[in-house]
Amino acid sequence: MSEARTPAGQALRVIHSPWAAPLSRPAMANDVDRHERIGLTNRYLERDGRPVVPVSGELHYSRVPRSEWRERLHLMRSGGVTVVATYVFWIHHEPSRGSISFDDGLDLAAFVGLCAELELDVVVRLGPWCHGEVRNGGFPDWVNALPVKHRTDDPAYLAVVTTWFERLAAELAPLCGPTSAVIGVQIENELYDQPEHISTLKSLVRGLGITAPLYTATAWGGADLPEGDVLPLFGGYADGFWVDAGGPWDETFREHFLFSHVWDDPGIGADLRADLPVEPPRLPSSLFPAATCEIGGGMATAYHRRPVLSASTIGAVGLAKIGNGSAWQGFYMYAGGSNPVDGVQESQATGYPNDLPRFDYDFHAPVGAAGTLAPSHATLRRQHAFLAAFGDRLATMPSSLPEQRPTGVHDSTTLRWALRSDGSAGFVFISWTQPYEPLADAPGVRFALELDEGITEFPTQAITIPEGTLAHWPVGLELDGVTVRWATASALTVLPGRDRSTLVLAAEARIDVEVAFGDGHLVDGEPVAGSKRLGAGTHRVTNANGAAIDLLVLTDAESDRAWVLGDDDRVLVLSDEPVWLERPSRGTALTPNDGVLLAVRSATRPDVRRYDTEAAAFTPVSFESAPSSDSHGTASVIVTPLRGAAEVPATYGEFNGRASSPSSAAIAELAAVWSVESLGASATDTRRTLTIEWAGDVAVLEVDGAAVADRFWDGTPWIVDADSLGISESSTTSIRIVPLHPAAAISLADGAEARRAESAGPLVSLDGVRMTRTAVWRSSLAR
Repeated sequence: MSEARTPAGQALRVIHSPWAAPLSRPAMANDVDRHERIGLTNRYLERDGRPVVPVSGELHYSRVPRSEWRERLHLMRSGGVTVVATYVFWIHHEPSRGSISFDDGLDLAAFVGLCAELELDVVVRLGPWCHGEVRNGGFPDWVNALPVKHRTDDPAYLAVVTTWFERLAAELAPLCGPTSAVIGVQIENELYDQPEHISTLKSLVRGLGITAPLYTATAWGGADLPEGDVLPLFGGYADGFWVDAGGPWDETFREHFLFSHVWDDPGIGADLRADLPVEPPRLPSSLFPAATCEIGGGMATAYHRRPVLSASTIGAVGLAKIGNGSAWQGFYMYAGGSNPVDGVQESQATGYPNDLPRFDYDFHAPVGAAGTLAPSHATLRRQHAFLAAFGDRLATMPSSLPEQRPTGVHDSTTLRWALRSDGSAGFVFISWTQPYEPLADAPGVRFALELDEGITEFPTQAITIPEGTLAHWPVGLELDGVTVRWATASALTVLPGRDRSTLVLAAEARIDVEVAFGDGHLVDGEPVAGSKRLGAGTHRVTNANGAAIDLLVLTDAESDRAWVLGDDDRVLVLSDEPVWLERPSRGTALTPNDGVLLAVRSATRPDVRRYDTEAAAFTPVSFESAPSSDSHGTASVIVTPLRGAAEVPATYGEFNGRASSPSSAAIAELAAVWSVESLGASATDTRRTLTIEWAGDVAVLEVDGAAVADRFWDGTPWIVDADSLGISESSTTSIRIVPLHPAAAISLADGAEARRAESAGPLVSLDGVRMTRTAVWRSSLAR
């Protein structure tokens, strides 16, 4: 770990850089396929005529049981997601030619309709080649076997795609139009050298009535895209399963922890571009703003490489993109899932370099495959609350990089920060964390921002930026006549009130909250000379003319529990359990007695506190509506060994130098087996989840003799939804675990690798199983 440094005796300096080109409006979304709510400029997107920074999150409807769609979408929305992105996997809908299904969990129209009901916009990623770690990239086997030039303008290929898109249009086209929730259509995916084909597919879907104000395409890898025809979207992952097991943390991942104006990522999909020439990095189009669709919300596990990313790691990449000038924060994945049937995963058997689990696609996403939340949900919803409250200002602000920047991706001493500003106000972004190679605390930090009207320096005295800091500090922030000149705490949100608004700041761990106000301002009735340190709680701030706001300072621990719910009429609650709002109908405002409910999923009566803007304090939420069943809580599950493991080999083969996973037959032969006691009956008002603590190589959960779920071990608990897997009171349930050979060519996270190293031989253990029954508790939001 290197010691962080700053220039001795001087502030870190940045000069505000105005937009390089004048504001313009492209034909897309303006002259063509206009939409009543969505607008587009070369700098930012608009919603209802106002600049906005959308947050999209990926959820694959065909990988989530239909019965779970609503709650997963609620959890995405309460996490700050405003747009749901979803792949349409052809292989899921038409595994055999001519037999197309949109039934049950494949009902795309019902999914889009539910998103609209919950006030979530939708981007449909149509492909027809999608990837998403699905067999053949999403092509059905019969399509993959056709003697055509796939993913080109070959007439024979287009004829097959047209038939599929015509059937898809019958479902989707009635839901498109100028008032639709469908605001985006992605054409193809990771197609690098066929710009004419992308235009052909766009014309095809538009001709079939699948229309949207935004047509997008993935732009990383130097992709050659038809200029003006599609909005280029970029991505960024902190780590990836697609690199070799024994390699170091790749340079392409490191890039995303630095603030820069380079948007291309040559690493994403590189394992599928081995035969293509290396293209120079692609720049955002001058017609469109820099936007993303695949910021890593986690990471999938391949057999040979199983990264586990922390919440701060995921948050650091997201924050860097905001500071870099992102006009659209798009996360992949935001809600994990499971393949709907066996055998549709991408694998070496289909020529893919990597073996993926047969079912598991949890992705370590903010919302996991079983509907439980990862710590990243809290980290990201803090950023998204900020974008919801201040995105109309932020969207109009270009990004400026400081004079002193890291010399490269291996520079771990120069502070990483950036400014977004309109020349008079703005936000300073600080991202001081990274995985694998921890950073040291950065001492002696002050900032000097050269804006249009002079230089703003802060804080008063140099401070230390602790490792792990992810911050977005306001500068020149005006609210209802009150001016915050600067603050050393992150702007979280603004709450409306009867008499005054409440500005909410979130403190950073180990950094004192210092706030400077405009001339003549009073804080808690006392004049402020320059700046003032503020403790946690609510402070009354009044300007020289008597206008006032409340300023609520949350501790860093409170901000991890904070949920900002609603739209313009926001509410702030503190909860350790997942919370969301349930509205009686689309468009209902949060007014007294409007029927809006605060819902909480918990195994016990939840402890939730709501901020009361009139009392200027958090007050307990009373749950008038309790679950009808008392069978909620957590208990251990008895497991009984049925068979010990056989001796396992160090390798099951390899493909292109990467280890192959054991086959189904090998798992049946080699695994240790435990039976699981009856989990009892399911109940309409509870959900049963199993948490399986284990160690080994590959685990398979079987119900009545059939495999229904699997997992590659990475050191984390395996959580499965017992209800969606059809485990009934009479089911016979068992767990198979294949031991992990000490010499297996598999890359594991540090904790898992340490446990493997401690084992004298092949590692196999079932440490414990517990079942949690959670219920939904509800309280009226009426004030």
